[in-house]
Amino acid sequence: MNRALYTLLFHVALPLILLRLAWRAWRAPAYARRVAERFALGLAPLQPDGIWLHAVSVGESIAAAPLVRELLARYPQLPITITCMTPTGSERIRALFPAEQYAGRIQHCYLPYDLPWTAARFLRQLRPRLAVIMETELWPNFIAACERRAIPVVLANARLSERSARGYARFARLTAPMLARLQLIAVQSAAEAQRFLQLGARPEAVQVTGSIKFDLQVDAQLLARATACRADWGARPVWIAASTHAGEDEIALAAHRQLLARWPQALLILVPRHPERFNSVYELCQRQGFATCRRSAGVQPQATDALLLGDTMGELLFLYALADVALVGGSLVANGGHNLLEPAALGKPVLSGPHLFNFLEISSQLREAGALREVQDADSLAREVAQLWQSRDDWQAMSEAGLAVLRRNQGALARLLGGIQRLLP
Repeated sequence: MNRALYTLLFHVALPLILLRLAWRAWRAPAYARRVAERFALGLAPLQPDGIWLHAVSVGESIAAAPLVRELLARYPQLPITITCMTPTGSERIRALFPAEQYAGRIQHCYLPYDLPWTAARFLRQLRPRLAVIMETELWPNFIAACERRAIPVVLANARLSERSARGYARFARLTAPMLARLQLIAVQSAAEAQRFLQLGARPEAVQVTGSIKFDLQVDAQLLARATACRADWGARPVWIAASTHAGEDEIALAAHRQLLARWPQALLILVPRHPERFNSVYELCQRQGFATCRRSAGVQPQATDALLLGDTMGELLFLYALADVALVGGSLVANGGHNLLEPAALGKPVLSGPHLFNFLEISSQLREAGALREVQDADSLAREVAQLWQSRDDWQAMSEAGLAVLRRNQGALARLLGGIQRLLP
């Protein structure tokens, strides 16, 4: 498939894409808003001649935050436009960079669909000096449109699994020219660099920088707030199941029921990954008989509450900081996992399921260091949480191992910024 055929098929598929968008809007009403932006229509006035950064959804937005802050400091004269594709990503961007604090410096909208005419309309209004795409969100028509306008394109914090590489290889006539147009591919590992080269990236454009997720810095004020909050809860043991997907909530609740039999005052912080599931997960907790406090209610959990539902956006790090042990979701089901480094950066022992194909390098390092333990089901999850509550030595060893892994891998952000500076002096 070449780009012309890809564009034709994209146009043919537009009715199906809109039907899927309507289905998503039925499940999550936020998808029904700002639809025009997906066609580069009705965009709010955007300051041109700055830096455009694309982060497809929540995970990429969080990973991009340190990069955005460094770009703000290094290029104070340039506006930064952050785009995404999902309402949850949009909410996270607005939480990370509130308008009242970053007015005139940060602007945000959805990225339009990858069609030549939407890309042309978007780039004509924005006129960026540099485009930065986070991780693996590659769009052939946008990248070609950037090349025609002499806009350098950087793929930052790039990752490419063997499975994804095989998928790209099936469409070599489309992917090889697209990758060859990228001025910088800042990859997380040497293995991924080799995969990009095999798919058609130019050797001089590929640089192994490591993952900028290791450069996560925890706000001291956040830690102080969490410490004060935990003091109000007394000595009760607390664990968190974060970024859960459908099917994982039931496992976490079953494990918590076992833990309550031994620690009646135990508290589980349950944080669904997607806000459209907040109400259904709350109803699940109620049906299963757990006294549940909703974080969105703005009240502290009572001694009689067995569960705190994290149904707010932008607070995940704070909720991690409240817990003694962290299970990172998206891993007990075949979703590929989520960011294991956030709880590790807070000194929390990290648990996950076996499905970590989106974080193979990070999970391998944490596992080998003794900072990560994998569980398979509710029974093994309950055993691991109980063991860490019982053994302060094991808890301390996992905590220190996780922090050591982060320290050992930091520096990717500085290397990435060095590559960007060569393209945007």
